[in-house]
Amino acid sequence: MFKKILIANRGEIAVRIIRACKEWGISTVAVYSDVDKESMHVRLADESICIGPHQPVNSYLNIPAIMSAIELTNSEAVHPGYGFLSENHNFAKILEESNIKFIGPSSRLIKMMGDKIQAKKIAKENGLPVIEGSEGGVSNLDEAKKVCKKIGFPVLIKAAGGGGGKGMKIVNNENEFEKLFIMAKSEAQKYFGNDEVYIEKFFENPRHIEVQIMSGKNRTVHLHERDCSVQRRHQKLIEETPSPILNDKIRKDLFEKTVSMVSKIGYEGAGTVEYIYQDKKFYFLEMNTRVQVEHPVTEMVTGIDIIKEQIWIAFTGDTALKQTDIAPRGHAIECRINAEDAGKNFQPSPGIIGMCHQPSGFRTRVDGSIYQGYKVTPYYDSMICKVITQGRNRQEAIQRMQRSLDEFVIEGISTTIDLHKKLLEHEKFLKSDFNVSWLDNDKII
Repeated sequence: MFKKILIANRGEIAVRIIRACKEWGISTVAVYSDVDKESMHVRLADESICIGPHQPVNSYLNIPAIMSAIELTNSEAVHPGYGFLSENHNFAKILEESNIKFIGPSSRLIKMMGDKIQAKKIAKENGLPVIEGSEGGVSNLDEAKKVCKKIGFPVLIKAAGGGGGKGMKIVNNENEFEKLFIMAKSEAQKYFGNDEVYIEKFFENPRHIEVQIMSGKNRTVHLHERDCSVQRRHQKLIEETPSPILNDKIRKDLFEKTVSMVSKIGYEGAGTVEYIYQDKKFYFLEMNTRVQVEHPVTEMVTGIDIIKEQIWIAFTGDTALKQTDIAPRGHAIECRINAEDAGKNFQPSPGIIGMCHQPSGFRTRVDGSIYQGYKVTPYYDSMICKVITQGRNRQEAIQRMQRSLDEFVIEGISTTIDLHKKLLEHEKFLKSDFNVSWLDNDKII
């Protein structure tokens, strides 16, 4: 096994990776920016090294600084977590050329699946249903209008190299198309350094379903699906597994096609294939070539440590998992807790945490990096932890989550804990009668 792994990330995911490494007996190296010196991931790692000032571009996105940290600590491998450099094919390629193992797929596959247009073509070629729209990127307005005329409004303009809702615009009619097309291209250039966009038919009432896969040279397996349909402005708030709306026939078709596609492209590592689901039909959305924020719900029902399996695949090239060994049990739910004030349009709430009491108990898990006295800075993503609960069924998982959130005390900053309490008791959530547009349209927040 690897002797030393550098974690090129921060916060709760860095803590999560350190824990998995410790169970493997692997030494860990934490990297941190100047404002993260007292962070939990720095305290838990065997070694730590400062890689720059607080601006991400000067620290957690600073490839030369991270490469220097790898060299100084003699690290054999790098785990990128999610976000930051996790889907940066240039970073993965530099590591490959330096004989440092990137814990994830090859740089070629990251580049291939990171380009949304290319990924859609690959999915279609390998038997996955795709959303009707442009065959590739659209560079000018006239070409874009022709696509819209063919598929009809409403349409969705998306950045080819994007994600997280950036460079994404919903267009309801021809009159507003030109303005939003220009805005989407401008945002794509700003956030991803690439103004290429593509156009798809917009689904008004879809669910967001994703399939967790683990793949090695020997085989590809799926760890069933997650339903991530509780979203606000394309950002996930609550995730659960299994999805309450799928039947066994649809699941079987979804899993078989997903595994087939991932296997055919020669993928290695953990990955997630995301779908839009509406009217009992699913359509390929994108593939994330990394571990997801919501991976713990899958771990709770399958009993499989996804991070440890990622490390095993990176070291051996093969997955130790067999499909027949994967038997999900019960239902799991995850609530993302952000340092935000939901009553003030989700304004970030940095500050020093006062009293901090985290929930525990039967089948209750908290993945986080916070503690009493911890300073939440305004420089990074506002998610500070995740609460995950499991029950014998969905109702019990919800009840356990409600109990856990009632136990959770975080003083000194505003959080989204009360928002989650409100959502969990809402009739639409309890009946699973919602879609990705629920919170944006109903204005219940």
